[in-house]
Amino acid sequence: MSVNILGIETSCDETAIGVVEDGRKLRANVIASQVDIHSRYGGVVPEVASRQHVLEMAPVLEKSLAAAGLGLEQIDAVAVTYGPGLAGALISGLNTAKGLALALDKPLLGINHLEGHIYAAWLTGQQPEDSPGFPLACLVASGGHTDLILMEGHGQYRLVGRTRDDAAGEAFDKAARVLGLGFPGGPHIQRVSQGATGQERLPRAWLKDTLDFSFSGVKTAMLHLAQERGIYPLKKGQTADAAIVRELAAAFQESVVEVMVRKLLDMAEHYKAKGLVLGGGVAANALLRQETARCSPLPVIIPPPILCTDNGAMIAACGYFQFQRGLQHGLDLDIDPSLPLG
Repeated sequence: MSVNILGIETSCDETAIGVVEDGRKLRANVIASQVDIHSRYGGVVPEVASRQHVLEMAPVLEKSLAAAGLGLEQIDAVAVTYGPGLAGALISGLNTAKGLALALDKPLLGINHLEGHIYAAWLTGQQPEDSPGFPLACLVASGGHTDLILMEGHGQYRLVGRTRDDAAGEAFDKAARVLGLGFPGGPHIQRVSQGATGQERLPRAWLKDTLDFSFSGVKTAMLHLAQERGIYPLKKGQTADAAIVRELAAAFQESVVEVMVRKLLDMAEHYKAKGLVLGGGVAANALLRQETARCSPLPVIIPPPILCTDNGAMIAACGYFQFQRGLQHGLDLDIDPSLPLG
């Protein structure tokens, strides 16, 4: 008999609920994004995000169940992100999940947000535990995290590298702000980079003898170049030269992507991984996807962009494998905004 898991994800600014059957079959994935709300502020405002989750939760739940073609009584367990993330946002999702689990008398499954991003790979039609098999070298890159995680089995993780300052997504946001682009920065930098000649180049922070990342240096180097080229700060009524913005955006993107790809490949070689997995919002970046696939001698699993950004389906998929291991939580489960993985 099939098992249907409902997954709730509210770690930041997406109210997302998905339904997954047997850990792999995507039945529904509904996301209410708050990008338009937060873009006016140039970043996510936690209090605004929390209030919006409350407004969106019921409609998103209804849409998700309708898309799945299921009633609540056909849900076998409720999975929910309880960390890491913004405290107020996490509470919104966790309280909803607790209410559903209690009302339905179903198991409650607390899920690590980072682990969820890894399990998006199980929604691609592949079975990573069999082909290519464990261990898997995983890069989870998002607005708040840039982590290299060795997945040695279901529920078995080792954190082997992480950012020492800005996460990749944060660095993209800050670079975009300097270039006069919108929020979130990653998609805008990717868009304006198209057609760049490559005449600009920015440094790479390799941090030798470690798998850690650092993106603050390249961000500062780009700021200085923008000042030298006369596009930052702009004077009143001044418009930035589009060609200069394009070249600097491309140089920044190439620097960040090259370091992430090289560190991931070094990790895979050192730990004798059988394959690579990319997850997190930054994994939607076209250059990162392209360069990882081009440079890797190992199989690479990258979910489609809609499953790289925060979504409930990845939480449901992860929840299924946790459910199969007999792990569940009580109604006393609390949020953990700094929850580690590995």
